[in-house]
Amino acid sequence: MIKTILFVGFGGALGSVLRYLITIGINQIITISFPIATFSINIIGCLLIGILYGISEKNNLGNSDLNSLLIIGFCGGFTTFSTFANENLKLFQQENFLVPALYISLSVILGILAVRLGYKIIL
Repeated sequence: MIKTILFVGFGGALGSVLRYLITIGINQIITISFPIATFSINIIGCLLIGILYGISEKNNLGNSDLNSLLIIGFCGGFTTFSTFANENLKLFQQENFLVPALYISLSVILGILAVRLGYKIIL
């Protein structure tokens, strides 16, 4: 149990740091009212978790340390539902209803499609 917690924690730390660095990089390059950094990170994370899940299933990895490190830890730390929710709240508070509606719709639809694509790439 302790070993699994350490794998999840280490993966989560790596994912969180990478998310932070990518967010800084994207926000320095692109300045629009749409939260493109979080959106991009979440879609990439969905694709990645689909790929990792496909690899895990194909290789019968089950509840392995690698899954704990990469799927639960890294992808969990890399993607961020709380930031997504907070950004939508801010957009709604600005009475900008089209942007959050687009953000929510695209995030959910493209996120699910990205997981499916990642999974299908492997299997």
